[in-house]
Amino acid sequence: MTGLKTALVAMIATASLGACGTLAGAAVGGAAGAAIGNNTGNGDAEQGAAIGAAAGAIAGTVADHN
Repeated sequence: MTGLKTALVAMIATASLGACGTLAGAAVGGAAGAAIGNNTGNGDAEQGAAIGAAAGAIAGTVADHN
């Protein structure tokens, strides 16, 4: 779990430095997915972060191209 938190902090820091929409989307999606996954009752923050990061990366890529 510590590794996941470190990775999320690094992604958010990278996104805040003006990185592309893909990284920003992945950072926001990963953080949101971890929070949602942790609060669903099964405490699966890692899976939520992975799904959220993937969805956020796709959304960020689409936003960059429009």
